[in-house]
Amino acid sequence: MAQKSQEKGATGGAPVATDPGKVRNVVLVGHSGSGKTTLVEALLAATGTIGRAGSVVDGTTVCDHDPAAVRQQRSVSLACAPFVHDGIKVNLLDTPGYADFVGELRAGLRAADAALFVVSAVDGMDAATAALWEECAAVDMPRAVAVSRLDHPRADFDEAVALCQRVFGDNVMPLYLPMLGDDGTSTVGLLGLITRRVFDYTAGLPADVREPDPEHQPAIAESRNELIEGIIAESEDETLMDRYLDGEDIGTDVLVEDLEKAVARGHFYPVVPVCAETGVGLDALLEVLTAGFPSPLEHDVPAVTGVDGSPRPPLTCDPDGPLVAEVVKTTVDRHVGRVSLVRVFSGTLRPEQTVHICGHGLADRGHPDHDADERVGHVYVPLGASLREVGACVAGDICAITKSGSAETGDTVSAKDDPLLIAPWDMPEPLLPVAIVARTRSDEDALARNLARLVAGDPTMRLERNPETHQLVLWCMGEAHADVVLERLRAGGVELDTEPVRVPLRETLTTAARGHGRHVKQSGGHGQYAVCDIEVEPLPRGAGFEFVDRIVGGAVPHNYVPSVEKGVRAQMERGLVGGHPVVDLRVSLVDGKAHSVDSSDAAFQTAGALALRDAAGNGQPALLEPVDEVLVRVPDSSVGAVMGDLSGRRGRVLGTEPDTAAEGRTLVRAEVPATELLRYAVELRAMTSGTGTFRRHFVRYDPMPAHLADQHRKEHTP
Repeated sequence: MAQKSQEKGATGGAPVATDPGKVRNVVLVGHSGSGKTTLVEALLAATGTIGRAGSVVDGTTVCDHDPAAVRQQRSVSLACAPFVHDGIKVNLLDTPGYADFVGELRAGLRAADAALFVVSAVDGMDAATAALWEECAAVDMPRAVAVSRLDHPRADFDEAVALCQRVFGDNVMPLYLPMLGDDGTSTVGLLGLITRRVFDYTAGLPADVREPDPEHQPAIAESRNELIEGIIAESEDETLMDRYLDGEDIGTDVLVEDLEKAVARGHFYPVVPVCAETGVGLDALLEVLTAGFPSPLEHDVPAVTGVDGSPRPPLTCDPDGPLVAEVVKTTVDRHVGRVSLVRVFSGTLRPEQTVHICGHGLADRGHPDHDADERVGHVYVPLGASLREVGACVAGDICAITKSGSAETGDTVSAKDDPLLIAPWDMPEPLLPVAIVARTRSDEDALARNLARLVAGDPTMRLERNPETHQLVLWCMGEAHADVVLERLRAGGVELDTEPVRVPLRETLTTAARGHGRHVKQSGGHGQYAVCDIEVEPLPRGAGFEFVDRIVGGAVPHNYVPSVEKGVRAQMERGLVGGHPVVDLRVSLVDGKAHSVDSSDAAFQTAGALALRDAAGNGQPALLEPVDEVLVRVPDSSVGAVMGDLSGRRGRVLGTEPDTAAEGRTLVRAEVPATELLRYAVELRAMTSGTGTFRRHFVRYDPMPAHLADQHRKEHTP
């Protein structure tokens, strides 16, 4: 970690790991624009994995190979970029920085054993990045910070470090300081605080290592003392602090060893200044990734059960153990089929191996339970869009497999003769609805195929065909997520449009009313005759429908009474005013007339429907709208704004309470009409700088205000 080696990794074939101790799985975290993808490609070039940053592999750039990413000018999906440095295979998991793609980020966190937070020296960080630091802290995930974009004219390393220390807390300390060039603005080297050496990148990589100039000494001395005290405070040697305070010069080897242990335990968080464009700090960062971060042997394997939920003993990261792997991400290529990125936690995954694939299922999101034995095709090491075949993937490593017919994101891959199931990770609920319509009948078939392909790989997308509004609705994480999904559908040859999402409403009558239904018709010598009178009364909300037979004296023959009820029910399904189902009514059949020859079941069904429509004209029909209870989780500073916004949405705030899961956050509970929540996922994010989240569930139907009901009828009446 103190610049022990600057050798480049081998070029050519795919990096293969045979020992879990020689693997590092690192997820890159940072807001959009922080420079994560640029940094990944620079590290690949620095280790000789690719010829140069931004170079092309199989016709695509290494990380941003997704056409949707190219069009949006940002990463939109998880990418795995492996390389070898000092005999260690590092699997870098580049995650999107935009909040809409949090599902890809969650997958990266699950597959990783450590996290590298990339913070821009120009733009700092967003609140979502700070929240992710807390999330990693909750599970003691080792972390480090790379301060990027040092070549920008507005770059301020000192301010970026100060921001990290304010937001991330204690033990966030730089291992190096940037060294400016003769122009006083460009970063040309690093000042090593532990080694007290200058690493000069004027001639590129590897750096020229030399003694510091006299003007560098004060800055090194001041920052070095603070760094050493932080390292010693985390040392397992309790005598080290006393020796240091007594003036003993602690050896570099001792400091490096204690530093690496503290980083691996998740107790110390080194900061490294880097510039992907010029190569400054790349070798220093490589030392942190390989020497500081832990191997999979030091990371607990997720809990497993039998497929039936039966308890199983904990597993270890053993290549000879039972096979347990997890599908981190699935994509479906039109030519190759399903390609699944897999993290192997135990055992060894081999080509042409018959395995058991099972998933917990998220039926409400289009992911039903599935459980099947399948034969793995080939095993690959992925690099962007390219797949390089290897002979096996051992515990602790990450690979890609093909030819699995059912593997979906989050599934467990295990041995056929001993199937197991990994506890799932938490996926956020998609809360932005988008209604889509295929332009032609042939497009409908293509849409169904492509939707199945996308849903298989994206558990943050929910597909719903609403039986009441007859709309096909995609529930997405936000506008950017929806744009990517629509782009991918169109790229698959589907011509489609979007339309406003309709909320399923209900109708009812708010006052008692009488209705008269008369159906008398002569046609071709055959008549139809039925007359019925009904009384309609509103019932309490949620009571449903009651039908009461109050016929006296046989005015309506007993065998036609069910026909009247059937006609009433049919009209309730069709609606009375706006075409919405009618609810919460008691309908009493009080009188009527029949004909000995011309009356029939169909005639009385029609009369019953006409009677209900007549009652609606005599009573006071009302529209009912669904009301959801929402639980909004926001920073304390946003509580007032969020509560005011909920009230403006005709919501009723039920109360607030501290969020016990995260300090500095509050839970706001409210009841809000569902029609006011269609774009709440986007608007809450804007209101809280991306830190607010919410959940919702249906509570009941309430009357829509009269002026809104009138407006709705005008907009939806032909």
